[in-house]
Amino acid sequence: MNPRDSLAIDPRTEARAGAGTFAEPWHAQVLAIANGLTVAGLFSRDDWAAALGAALRAAEAGGAPDTDATYYAAALAALEGLVAARDPATGGALSPRIEAWRQAYLHTPHGKPVVLGAGTGGAGDDGAG
Repeated sequence: MNPRDSLAIDPRTEARAGAGTFAEPWHAQVLAIANGLTVAGLFSRDDWAAALGAALRAAEAGGAPDTDATYYAAALAALEGLVAARDPATGGALSPRIEAWRQAYLHTPHGKPVVLGAGTGGAGDDGAG
């Protein structure tokens, strides 16, 4: 293992003066998960940097604006891609889980908490929909 790979990624170093670090909780979570998986050795910092760079270039090529939302969406895409490539069992479970959450929020009445499986007949289905 390269000694540089054991260094933690610190998203706080990217904070702008006078601005909050993260606009949404999931922004922090995606970077924290990437950091944890780097520290655990699932992928290296160089792998993370390459995957994130590729996701950002893909977003730019697709016409996405240069915004924080684009950055964090690219970070999530990079993380999902690395997990899928390095741990196929976990990576293969991502798409069905994402779709289950999508169906749950689409079938949850406004103002009610989203329950995984809502309206899909899965666990936690209360029949709301």
